[in-house]
Amino acid sequence: MTNSIKTILPPATIGILGGGQLGQMMVLSAKAMGYKVGILDPTKGAPAAQVADFQVVADYDDQAALEELARKSDVLTYEFENVDQKALAKVTGLVDVPQAIDELTITSHRLHEKNFLKSNQIPVTDFAAVNTAADLKQAVAEIGFPGILKTCEGGYDGHDQIDINDESDVAKAAGQLNDREWIFEKKQPFVMEVSIMVTRDVNGKNIPFPLSENIHKHHILHTSIVPARVDDAVHNQASEIATKIADRLGLVGVLGIEFFLMADGQLLVNELAPRPHNSGHYSIEACNISQFEAHIRSICGLAIPTIEQDHKAVMVNLLGDDLTTARQALPNTPEWHFHDYGKAEIRPGRKMGHITVIGDSFETLLKQVDQFK
Repeated sequence: MTNSIKTILPPATIGILGGGQLGQMMVLSAKAMGYKVGILDPTKGAPAAQVADFQVVADYDDQAALEELARKSDVLTYEFENVDQKALAKVTGLVDVPQAIDELTITSHRLHEKNFLKSNQIPVTDFAAVNTAADLKQAVAEIGFPGILKTCEGGYDGHDQIDINDESDVAKAAGQLNDREWIFEKKQPFVMEVSIMVTRDVNGKNIPFPLSENIHKHHILHTSIVPARVDDAVHNQASEIATKIADRLGLVGVLGIEFFLMADGQLLVNELAPRPHNSGHYSIEACNISQFEAHIRSICGLAIPTIEQDHKAVMVNLLGDDLTTARQALPNTPEWHFHDYGKAEIRPGRKMGHITVIGDSFETLLKQVDQFK
């Protein structure tokens, strides 16, 4: 896949579909470079809208609202993959949309994504499509236990996922299919979850970020340790896979790639995210440019430098009431780079902000945020 990227210079306007924290950090990078930014989001005063030049308040599938944003913008991007692809395709004549619709088609549908990876000889777990109870029974017979059943579209942080460990789980899951598309995946005995961000500049140069070691709680990313504490061969393998995927997609913007690291040192790709990724937040303070600036530079057709990590970094998500704890601790934690997303309501498990600490010793950095274990 290839894209022709047009160079778009400040003070042009960037339109972003989605007003969450990823959009907010995109806006902050774009504004620092002199761009104007508009947001489309159904929640008035959403995090990204708080720092943008204007907001179109509407649902994401509101065609008239999307056309309004398109007319007010010079280039359009998005902060999440579940974008209405047909609606987006209809505005390509009104505004520059440098990210290929095909990229969304692949990455917003788990079965399409796994098929894309497998067809490009990129290692993934065994998988099978499931639409009916009979499909599920056949998938389990072919792939075996344990497995995990996921919806093909939507779902995040463990939502719309069902563990399948034995025949009783199969029977329970069969009653929850509800005419939706699902994928059954073999559960892997991985030793670590890692991820990498990759971007691509106007000249088609693929530029990977450092590999992140990720620790999850209740299926939600909690801590990222960067660079990941693994052998150089694993770092090189991740960069090679990221570069191959970026080439095959004709990537524009930033792509997040989640991996399972197996005991033999091999990586399996778990998921792709066609936008900046939670585990890349460390890059704001620890790298020469952040994943958000890289995304803006890529969609606007600008050159991007080789990514350099200046310091070791640990990033911790502030989930739910962790935000209140962090706010109260701020007077005595000068080492923290504290990010509050400005969400209106604190809810359990909700990503409310994050903290990054940088330095020379992982032991010291982890101690600086150990109250959020």
